[in-house]
Amino acid sequence: MDISNQLTLEQEFELVLYKQKIDPLNLEQAQNLLVETLKTMMLKDNIIKYVVKNSHFR
Repeated sequence: MDISNQLTLEQEFELVLYKQKIDPLNLEQAQNLLVETLKTMMLKDNIIKYVVKNSHFR
């Protein structure tokens, strides 16, 4: 079984916190939060790609 696509307990907890943060928002606020979250994920991807590309362990 491939567990790489499963969330850790900590990540599951983080999802619950996000849901609690999103529930009271109106549509526009939720959309803005989504855009900011996606931007953060993209920046994280860029950092990971940079580290892998510049890693001395290739």
